Order: sequence, then structure tokens, then C-alpha cells
Amino acid sequence: MAYQAGIPEEPSVLLHSITTNIQKITLLTSELRRAVSLLGTEQDTSQLRQTLQQKQQQGNHLAKETDRLIKGFAALPVGPDQRQRKLQKERLLNDFSAALNSFQKTQREAANKEREFVARVRASSRVSGGQPEDSFENAPPFQRDSQVQAQAEAITEEDLRLIQERESAIRQLESDITDINDIFKDLGMMVHEQGDMIDSIEANVESADVNVQNATQQLARAADYQVKYDKKTREQEEEERISQLAVNDGVNQFIKSQNSVILAS
Repeated sequence: MAYQAGIPEEPSVLLHSITTNIQKITLLTSELRRAVSLLGTEQDTSQLRQTLQQKQQQGNHLAKETDRLIKGFAALPVGPDQRQRKLQKERLLNDFSAALNSFQKTQREAANKEREFVARVRASSRVSGGQPEDSFENAPPFQRDSQVQAQAEAITEEDLRLIQERESAIRQLESDITDINDIFKDLGMMVHEQGDMIDSIEANVESADVNVQNATQQLARAADYQVKYDKKTREQEEEERISQLAVNDGVNQFIKSQNSVILAS
């Protein structure tokens, strides 16, 4: 995985940013859940839906940014703390996946409530448009028909506006849910790579252990050889020294004998 431009190269900085984003997503999910619980109630206002949409978009942005940062963390150059970083990445993937699961679940709940609202409005529009008020029954037929038609048209226009607004929100939610699904695919690939990396690290560790053992054995053999060599060298030197002493002694004896001969003559 290639390193991505624009991402801090310091592992601790990346780790802090990712952890902070995950916490923000978790907090946003709680706020979204409270807002979603009000959909379809008397507190279901235009302002509520606007707030819900803003927080939902903010959550999606954080999810995409966190996905990018985790990819950057995974692509950092190999260093002496690689094993620790592997464990940190595993924890980040688990925490991020859990936060995304809760966030996407809340998105789906919001979409379902919007669909239920649209269904109710459509049903209400059909009922209201097909049943005139009792107060119109005593009016002349032509006047009653005119009033009923005007009422039905007014209701239909308002209902249509509500339906269009909610269906637009549903489409946006579905698009955002798809984006989160794409992030889950990225996480799945990173988990797979994590497994490969673990295997590679273990293989490298095993290889390093074997190399260390071989090196230790070689050093032991070399040390043993050196001891034997030093001992043999010392023995040879001692033999040579004794031999040299013997030669010197023989030479001295010869010189003494020659001197005696000379003095005698």
C-alpha cells in the first residue's frame, strides 16, 4: 500500500487524529439517534430534519477522513516499532468498525422512518382528497364540488412538497449508506492485509530466530576453535622455547669444551 500525500508521517500524530475522529463519530451517532427518535412525532419539524441532515453529513465526512487516515497509518514506512504499530492498527480497525456499525444502523433507522412518513402522507392525502367535510353537505352541489376540489388540491400540493422533501432525504441517506459500505470494504481489505502482514512478521521473526541461532552456533564453534587454536599455539610456543633452550644449552656446552681444549694446549 503506497503512502498517501498530505497525511502526517509521525505515527503518534496519526494515531491521535484517528482516535479523535472515532470518538467524534460515536458522539455524533448518539446525537443522531436522539434526532431520529423524534421523526414522525409532533417535534418532527423542518429544523429537526435540517439538523439531522447536517449531523449525518458531518458523520459521513468524518468516516471518509478516518478511512483515509487509517490507510495512511497502515502505509507508514517500516520502523523498529512495527510490531507495536501492528497492534495499534488492529485496535483502530476494531474501534472504527464498531463506530461505523452504530452510525450506519442509525442512518438506516432514519431512512426507514422517512419512508414510513412518506407512506402515511400518501395515504392521508388519498383519504382527505376523497372525503368532503360534513359542513359542505348542505351546500349546493356545484358549490360543494368546487370547495372540495379546492381543498383536495391544497392538501395535495402541501403533501407533495412534504413527500418530495422526505424522498430527497431518503435518497441522500441511501447514498451516504452506500459510502459507508464502501468504507467497510476498505476495512475488509485492510484486515486481510493485516493478516498477511502478521504472517509476514511471524515469518520474519522465525527467520530472524533461526539466523540468531545459527549465528550463535557459529560463534560458539568459532570460540571453541579459537580456544583450541590458542592452546595449540601456546603448546607449540612452549615446545619451541624448550627446544631453543636445549639448543642454547648445547651450544654453551660446546663452547665451554672448546675453551678447555685451548687452555690445555
